[in-house]
Amino acid sequence: MKKLTQILTLAILLPGGTAQADDPMILPIQRLAMDMAVKAAQATIAACRKEGLSVAVTIIDRGGHAQVVLRDSLAMPITVPISKQKAYAALNFNSPTSALESRFTSPFAPPKIDGLITSAGGLPITAGSTILGGIGVSGAPSGETDEACAAAGLKAIIEDIEMEM
Repeated sequence: MKKLTQILTLAILLPGGTAQADDPMILPIQRLAMDMAVKAAQATIAACRKEGLSVAVTIIDRGGHAQVVLRDSLAMPITVPISKQKAYAALNFNSPTSALESRFTSPFAPPKIDGLITSAGGLPITAGSTILGGIGVSGAPSGETDEACAAAGLKAIIEDIEMEM
């Protein structure tokens, strides 16, 4: 027990330890405002409708929680969980999911974790160097089209959120 206490004490005192005198005790975490999330989701649906497609879009916050979920009238029910899982993968890897499709090939790779889908259609929402969330789309005939609609949703808000940062 004494050895464990010494190790923990050293870990705290050494640089990179868990508690430094100048470390903040509370961290400010920026979040996407609900109005911006709604605007992005609506722009995503509009972009897919222009292509004659009915999809679902999910905007998640930095914690991976759904902030906005929209499913167009004719989108299949399964599009909702798929859109969330694409957004979750994009957030956690801070990468478009299309870039992840061929990255993992092992049967024990991260895409085998429940809640992650690494097919095209998910984008991280970032401004400056801050990760704010993710946007995921499902329901188009291809992941590339899902991702194009997600990009349209992101484009609708990116200027505003970057100016805010």
